[in-house]
Amino acid sequence: QPQFVESGGGLVQPGGSLRLSCAASGFTVDYYAIGWFRQAPGKEKEGVACIGFTDDITHYADSVKGRFTVSRDNAKNTVYLQMNGLNPGDPAVYFCAAGYDTDTWYAPEEFDYWGQGTPVTVSS
Repeated sequence: QPQFVESGGGLVQPGGSLRLSCAASGFTVDYYAIGWFRQAPGKEKEGVACIGFTDDITHYADSVKGRFTVSRDNAKNTVYLQMNGLNPGDPAVYFCAAGYDTDTWYAPEEFDYWGQGTPVTVSS
């Protein structure tokens, strides 16, 4: 049964950093595009970042570009989301998901396997 376990969320002050981890089991992450999504209360799930299967090409939402970095460690079968410069627009539950390379990397419906999510809170 393919599944993800996310970790690394928590409370951080504005301007702070967190690194989210997404450990996979039941499948190999380097055979898939891995996306990070977030969902704030009352809002739609939105694509934040994605690392593609082909050449590890990365994509980012405009709102996080320059602050977030997605990476993959195939030896650990884990994908990471390094988040720097967190601001009040970033709090949400963050999810990772696996799918196939697509131009619409930001669309949740393109991804098949999902983790349970990890919450991120930004507050002073």
